[in-house]
Amino acid sequence: MTSQTPTTPGASVPEPGRGDGGITAAVDAYLTRIGAHRPVRADGEALRELQHRHLLAVPFENLSVHRGEDVVLEERALMDKVTGGRGGFCYELNGAFGALLRALGFRVDLLQARVFGDGGRLGIPFDHMALRVETEDSTGPWLADVGFGDNALRPLALDVRTEQEDPRGVFRLREAPQGDLDLLRGGSRQFRLDLRARTLPEFRGGAWYHRTSPDSSFTRSLVCSRYTETGRVTLSGRALVTTVGGEHHRTELATDEEVLAAYRDHFGIRLSRVPEVRKAVGVPGSAAPAGADANVPDE
Repeated sequence: MTSQTPTTPGASVPEPGRGDGGITAAVDAYLTRIGAHRPVRADGEALRELQHRHLLAVPFENLSVHRGEDVVLEERALMDKVTGGRGGFCYELNGAFGALLRALGFRVDLLQARVFGDGGRLGIPFDHMALRVETEDSTGPWLADVGFGDNALRPLALDVRTEQEDPRGVFRLREAPQGDLDLLRGGSRQFRLDLRARTLPEFRGGAWYHRTSPDSSFTRSLVCSRYTETGRVTLSGRALVTTVGGEHHRTELATDEEVLAAYRDHFGIRLSRVPEVRKAVGVPGSAAPAGADANVPDE
C-alpha cells in the first residue's frame, strides 16, 4: 500500500514540501514500508493503525549485534534502517517509530523502563525504550511500543489503571514506587516504566550493554521475530517457529539456503550469508541482569 498525503482542509499533519531536509520523503518511505497511509489527523485512531501496521511489517531483530554493524541512535539513521528493509531491537524500533510519529504531528516522549526477570528482579536502567504519545483528539496519553517481546498490538491508555483488553492479551498499568508504573500482561509484570521524558543519547549506555555484554540475551543468540495477523513468526538461529492461535510449529532449517530464504520471505531481510552468533566483548558480571531475556519475543 502506498502512502498518500492529506487533502482535507485544515489537516494538522505537516504538509509535504521542498526544502524540508528530506523528511517528507523519509516519512513517505516509512509509511510505504509498513503499508500505511499518511493520516489526516494525528489522533488516537491513526496511532492505533500505525502501531498495528508497524508490528506486522517490521521485525524485532538483533542481527546488527552479530554482524558487527553499528547501532546509531539518531532519528534519521534509525528511520533509514527501517526503510532499508531491516528491523532492530527496542532502542531502534521505538526510536524510529517515535521519529515517524513526531513527523506526522504527534507529541512524543521517550521513556526508559527496566524489564522484570526471574524472581521479579529488575534489569538495568534504560533496559527498554517505550513511547508516551499525545494525540490531537486528547484521547491520550498513550503508551506506544513496537519493540518489546510480547507487547500489546494496540497502544495502551497510560492514565488508565484497570485492565485493558488487547488481541495479544489483557494488560494493566499499576502504580509503582517513586511515581513509576508497572506494566502487567496476564497478571505478570513485564517492565517498570519511568515517566520522565528522556532523549535518545540517554539510551546509548543501555544499547551498548545489550550489544556487548555476555550477560545480555541479545549477544547470546540470534533472533528475528514479527507479528502476523494470526500470531507470530520467529527465526532463532536455524529454528523457524510459526505461532498460530497459541500453537507452535517448529521447523529446523537444514541448509544455509533455507535460512536465507526464511529471512527474505518472512521478514523481507536479504542477506548474502547466514549470520552467526558473535562472541560478546563486554565484561561479564556475576550474574545476568534480571531483565536480560524478558524483552526477547517468546516463540
